[in-house]
Amino acid sequence: MTSVTVGILGVLGLLLLIAIRLPIGVALGLAGFVGVWALLGVDTALYVVQTGPVEALSSSTLSVLPLFVLMGLVSVRIGFSTGLYSAANAFVGHRRGGLAIASVLSCAGFGAVCGSSLATVATMARVAVPEMLRFGYSPKLAAGSIGAGGTLGILIPPSLPMIVYAVLTENSIGQLFAAGVLPGIVATLLYAAAISIWMRFSPELGPAGNRASWKERFAALGRIWGVVAIFAIVMGGIMAGLFSPTEGAAVGSFSAIVLGAAQRSLSLSALIGCLLETIQVSAMILFVVAGVSIFDYFVQAAQIGPQLSDFVRTLDIAPFWIMALIIVILIGFGMVLDTMAILFILTPVLYPIVMELGYDPIWFGILMIMLIEIGLITPPIGMNIFVVAKMVPQVTTWGAFQGVTPFIVADIVRIALFLLFPGLVLFLPGLMM
Repeated sequence: MTSVTVGILGVLGLLLLIAIRLPIGVALGLAGFVGVWALLGVDTALYVVQTGPVEALSSSTLSVLPLFVLMGLVSVRIGFSTGLYSAANAFVGHRRGGLAIASVLSCAGFGAVCGSSLATVATMARVAVPEMLRFGYSPKLAAGSIGAGGTLGILIPPSLPMIVYAVLTENSIGQLFAAGVLPGIVATLLYAAAISIWMRFSPELGPAGNRASWKERFAALGRIWGVVAIFAIVMGGIMAGLFSPTEGAAVGSFSAIVLGAAQRSLSLSALIGCLLETIQVSAMILFVVAGVSIFDYFVQAAQIGPQLSDFVRTLDIAPFWIMALIIVILIGFGMVLDTMAILFILTPVLYPIVMELGYDPIWFGILMIMLIEIGLITPPIGMNIFVVAKMVPQVTTWGAFQGVTPFIVADIVRIALFLLFPGLVLFLPGLMM
């Protein structure tokens, strides 16, 4: 049996283990161990299990992970979400569909300090959905705007998937963060445009709300200075080279804690809860990192990446069409697997191919995360949609999927835009070099 055959069987075995709901870290480690055993023998497999996780978890790059997790959890506890929604609502709530646009804008702002899509959806649904339903908005529009807006949580930095991609590919976290800023802004504007166009055809789905006075608008802006300050300090400091991503994460976490204490919105018990949850989330991700270190050794031993690169090189088609195939694969996986699983499974396989085609690794990282976003709101397993449907009893899961359709169209436009104009992604990272 050739190494390529073993590699293909190993990947299929991994997908089977995930399908039977084995934890992703265990599935990666087990598939990698069996694959190395089949290729190189049991002694080598045992050696990889002993040394691989230690080397992977010794990376100083991983220190940024728990700090950004803590910053996001503290941001949830101290109520950034309410202030962001109030501010957005004050400026656009008087338009048709304005509360839905406000939901998208507040999701974008909250994602800038949270870094998690599901956390953004769960938090903003509690704040925005009752308000939209109170003003007579369609439950489909309410669910769709929150489900789609939540995807901005993993695109606008700081983003946990960006950190994972950077660790797996040994790219700069700071450059990935910088590369996500403009795509995040474009995504937010396209979602707002999708709502506006939708309202032109179905204005009854999102009736206009009350118009806020300029005094009320400025008062609402005064309630979000904390979010703006933390984002500016963290991202401004990283992009200006004042501190590393890890130092930026530490500064951001400390700033959020100090702000919560000053506003008396973060008690000692709540802070302890955030710390305990940070330990749980970080341990879960690090356990997966340990598993992927074993699976990655198997991928290298089976020469899956080089073999695929050689195969791609023999194809007499333009790199653009190969990238189109990769896009279809990523969207397909996004429909059935969660974000982290896709990153851990496909990055070691696809990354060598993309580098062989001559694409920029930072650009591909952002593109990959954008494609994973689409998977979060597409059937049959759009995680964001299931979360928001559970929190909006007035709408069925199918109704929520219908509500998110215009946003998927906006996502397709966005993907096409960044394929045609990669400089939009690479402009800010280029300023850091």
